[in-house]
Amino acid sequence: MESMKFNVEEAIAYGKEGKIEEWVHLFLNSIGDNAPFSEGLKLEKRHWTGPMLISIDKLKRCCGPEPGMEYYNAPEDWEPCIKKFQQLIKNGWDMPPLIVQHEGDRLIVSDGNHRLEAMRRAGIDKFWIIVWNTHYQDIIEDLQ
Repeated sequence: MESMKFNVEEAIAYGKEGKIEEWVHLFLNSIGDNAPFSEGLKLEKRHWTGPMLISIDKLKRCCGPEPGMEYYNAPEDWEPCIKKFQQLIKNGWDMPPLIVQHEGDRLIVSDGNHRLEAMRRAGIDKFWIIVWNTHYQDIIEDLQ
């Protein structure tokens, strides 16, 4: 297998081949550095779609320094990471798509919360997401 780039273009190519779930697990278990999330996704059948371009205003973070976050990050840990990603974006980083759970009427970022916040601060309005859901393939397809 050739060296993977883990960018939007590559994810789109995997998606066109019906292999977006494979791409997600390859990403999470390598540069995505989120193997526990990958293992959790494998616990049951998931429905996938994407990548698709969406307004980032529609996305909700589950991780951050705000009270009540599902995955709380102390500001002293959160801010340096956001600043690092802001600099990468400014330098033209070819970012991977965000991995997002479609739950009810919400789109919750499962992987990419730091990237999302850095994009918001950089004034980026739209970005690519890969969407997963446990129960409703037909509803996910309606997002396209």
